[in-house]
Amino acid sequence: MKFEEEYTVGVKDIGIDNKLTNYAILSFLEEVASTHSSTVGYGVNDIETKKKVWILMDWRLKVFERPKYGDKLLLKTWGRPIEKHIFYTYRDFEVFCNNKLIAIATSKWVLFDFNTNKITKILPEVIDLYKLENEKVFEEKDIPKVKESENEEFKLLYEVRRKDIDVNKHMHNLNYLSLAYEVLPDEIYENAELNNVRVMYKHQILFGEKVKCFYSKEKEKHIISIKSENEEVLHAIIVLD
Repeated sequence: MKFEEEYTVGVKDIGIDNKLTNYAILSFLEEVASTHSSTVGYGVNDIETKKKVWILMDWRLKVFERPKYGDKLLLKTWGRPIEKHIFYTYRDFEVFCNNKLIAIATSKWVLFDFNTNKITKILPEVIDLYKLENEKVFEEKDIPKVKESENEEFKLLYEVRRKDIDVNKHMHNLNYLSLAYEVLPDEIYENAELNNVRVMYKHQILFGEKVKCFYSKEKEKHIISIKSENEEVLHAIIVLD
């Protein structure tokens, strides 16, 4: 079943060019996914009773056109059938403005059990709640993996603040993208938004931890790696192009 919600582009959702930012698009996608889960009993307000929460592992976003302040958006989202695996699932998205498709995205999620502090199997009774759709927005069934660059350069040491922490008590997934933007070269950051976003989450970041951000460019791709202060733990890789 496709789930739909309407949103309005606000001041916080636009950049200096009065166009919808990548951060805002992912924020809307996260919101509609959360609302969908709430309607079937696995939303934020159900964490306390279910003792389970959906955790995001991957984003892939492609933007075709960027609305401006005040524009109305229609977001559609659905879960895709779970095949051989039972520990993760894919959710796809379409974003429309004035009946025109302006962005597509896919995402990978796992279900975390607070009782065991581990990722848990996604049982059939949970799957059935979402009425999955056998439709994908990208040609590939799986989200392509990304790798660290061999030519990365250290750019930033960041200490995680209280404002970065979400309901799951680790750094909110959108804040990884914010960190990535902080290390982009000025000529890239100050130019138009890049239309392809890939975020692969590897390890959670907790309050008070210090992380190092590394940057490299390979052809037209900007690659940002976020690692622990001692560089032994890879937290995430973000690719923008």
